[in-house]
Amino acid sequence: MATSEDAAPTPESTDAPVERRGRVRLRRTALMAVPAVAVGAVLMTLTAQGVLAAQFAISGMPFTVTADNLEGVGFEQFGSLDHMIEDSPNQGDTGGQVLVAVSAIKQASLTKLCQSVDLGGINLLIKAGDAGTPVTATDLTTDSDLLSGDASFTNLEIGGDASTFTKAGVKGLPGVFGQQADTVNIRNLRQHNYATTAGAFKLPNLRLSFSSEGC
Repeated sequence: MATSEDAAPTPESTDAPVERRGRVRLRRTALMAVPAVAVGAVLMTLTAQGVLAAQFAISGMPFTVTADNLEGVGFEQFGSLDHMIEDSPNQGDTGGQVLVAVSAIKQASLTKLCQSVDLGGINLLIKAGDAGTPVTATDLTTDSDLLSGDASFTNLEIGGDASTFTKAGVKGLPGVFGQQADTVNIRNLRQHNYATTAGAFKLPNLRLSFSSEGC
């Protein structure tokens, strides 16, 4: 080990750290250069580095979540970087890191919730909240790389520093672009998620099954 460190650098040893530094700079630039989120028609993906995302190593297997309607009180959105375990078989060319938009809601209700995970030819399917009583959650956060729907907000603040947010009790890193609002409503919600956390999660009329089709 000492011999390789002391030896004069070869073209190969010089190129490797330069490539790593380039990737780090590119990722940091992408994290900080976040455009404003479109409001009203479609809630677009927000990417930046945040503090709170999944409080665990993600599997790297994404899952789809849909709902006819989401109602939320206390909403925040900023970005984060989720991590897989070292040498995860699901990391692909990501290096085990996934840029995600963190959406945090203090109190949420979802009508006709559907969640599916593609296990390779078969989907694990979960449905709930479609028999007159919606799914409810407190301190709900979702880590998504795609989120769409018809969205409306009350008392919306766009472009705030995520480290100062107070609406949902979640804070990002200083200098990170984000948005927060008193309330949020998203109709025809669709998310491509890597993680979900909640303080409490109630799923009336829960059904779990395997299906050839996802949500």
